[in-house]
Amino acid sequence: MPTLNDQFARVTQRIIDNSRDTRRRYLDLMEREAQRQPNRTQLACSNLAHAMAGSGNDKGAIASGQSPNLAIVTAYNDMLSAHQPYGRYPEAMKLYAREVGATAQVAGGTPAMCDGVTQGQDGMELSLFSRDTIALATSVALSHETYDGMALLGICDKIVPGLLMGALRFGHLPCILIPAGPMPTGISNKQKQQTRQLYAEGKVGREELLASESASYHSPGTCTFYGTANSNQMMMEMMGLHMPGAAFIPPNTPLRTQLTRAATHQLARISLRGEDPRPLAKCIDEKAIVNAIAGLLATGGSTNHVIHLPAIARCAGVIIDWQDIDELSRVVPLIARVYPNGSGDVNAFHAAGGMGYVIRELLDAGLAHEDITTVGGPSLRAYADEPVMEDDRLTWRKLPPESGDDSMLRPPATPFNPDGGLRLLTGNLGRATIKTSAVDKDRWVIEAPCRVFSTQSEVATAFKAGELDKDVVVVVRFQGPRANGMPELHKLTPPLGVLQDRGFKVALVTDGRMSGASGKVPAAIHCTPEALSHGEEKPGPIAYLRDGDIVRVDAVNGTLSTNADLSARDPATPPPPAMGVGRELFAMMRLGADEAEKGGSAMLALAGL
Repeated sequence: MPTLNDQFARVTQRIIDNSRDTRRRYLDLMEREAQRQPNRTQLACSNLAHAMAGSGNDKGAIASGQSPNLAIVTAYNDMLSAHQPYGRYPEAMKLYAREVGATAQVAGGTPAMCDGVTQGQDGMELSLFSRDTIALATSVALSHETYDGMALLGICDKIVPGLLMGALRFGHLPCILIPAGPMPTGISNKQKQQTRQLYAEGKVGREELLASESASYHSPGTCTFYGTANSNQMMMEMMGLHMPGAAFIPPNTPLRTQLTRAATHQLARISLRGEDPRPLAKCIDEKAIVNAIAGLLATGGSTNHVIHLPAIARCAGVIIDWQDIDELSRVVPLIARVYPNGSGDVNAFHAAGGMGYVIRELLDAGLAHEDITTVGGPSLRAYADEPVMEDDRLTWRKLPPESGDDSMLRPPATPFNPDGGLRLLTGNLGRATIKTSAVDKDRWVIEAPCRVFSTQSEVATAFKAGELDKDVVVVVRFQGPRANGMPELHKLTPPLGVLQDRGFKVALVTDGRMSGASGKVPAAIHCTPEALSHGEEKPGPIAYLRDGDIVRVDAVNGTLSTNADLSARDPATPPPPAMGVGRELFAMMRLGADEAEKGGSAMLALAGL
């Protein structure tokens, strides 16, 4: 096993030390749950009869308690292209389970919203909190306690984090996540981006824009840009929670079908009544979380995960913060360029070597932990191989030593950037995250007068009026978890990109999120403390900014600051809470949410996790 990089090992050990008490409490709870969970044959006859009443020919096996019964928790809906293939998975998985003497039941379904549909719309204000709703729904599904293992069907944005967060509270059970794969490649990303900017400038109309978007997002499967959904799949590989290499195999192909079959067989084998039980609580530990961070950095993944990873980790008793991510970013190089950080999409990434290449190279460089408990092999090293079909049989093979496309994948010795491109900014405007991997280095430092807004629509109005045609730091506040649920502000990307292309120095500062498709404009995001306070807490510093204040976003030195004296000012008045699209129903989540650096979760905060 290669020697770990010194700083990589040091940060891991710090996380282990900082998590010692919380991790022990978590593992103790999982041990108690394992001892307390009733064998379903010990259930009262009425309880057991209810649990298997709809199971047809599987009733006898479920009643006997001798063979594994697998819970399927599905986030299927056919509005979400990535999840549309899941419609037929449960029936197929029941057949696959019977092949190895097991049974499977759909334990429950969870919501699954598409951020692509709600992007820039009012419904986006439900997005972050949908993660915790999914975690709660997962817990409800698993609360029947008649299962020996969990199969989680989910891919996109908040869905995988939510499924994992819920499943980790049942971490005495083994678990496998089963993806469905990306859609085929559509029009080029460059062409799509050009059309978006032309539309932002009023040079093409809605008909042309819709035709362009429909040629990009065109069929069942995950969107092919490297946003949050595909970053989720990367992380599941880095933590060893998929069958090896399953992340980016297209839907409705023989290889995808056989990987789903193999995952069902493997879950039966590692289940509580299988030959090699591997509880989820033992799979997701400090090292697995660090591996997920390393993969995020090495591939230029979604900024959303600096919020989701702390939340997932907390559910496993592991404590991380943005300082940990920043320090790991200093030593984990960027070895992949996938759109929006490069020209090729995830299909081209997979063809060039994909996750097998990334995992092999990180392991060999001492930048990933090999010695983790995985669901699909003896260690993470199994995930350095790629799945293939040979004579109608699923097998795994070694990858070629070289990248299949060095414009997309390179070894750590000759990376695209020497660091992972996620940096912590600190200063008198608070703490924030910036993603530099897609930003030209001559734009890593922006200092300019600011224009302050409270909504995305205000920015769009000012852009159309020509008020932003100058060097400017656009500040969009009252976008944090407590203010309005921390929506993604991806709608800002085209106009800010236009301003940058016109030769102006432009940056964004916000307590909101940007999409996993964040691109070329420097953006200090997730600003904490956020502008809206609750109770006696003081509002975050950006609540005191005024138009014309000089703001400096400095990704070189890791600072976010203003030279304005904020001490004598009153904070800006926040907009009133919004109504409609169900937003009022999520008031309790807004009121109880903790800061973005901890995951922005009322559920975890109020649970004391």
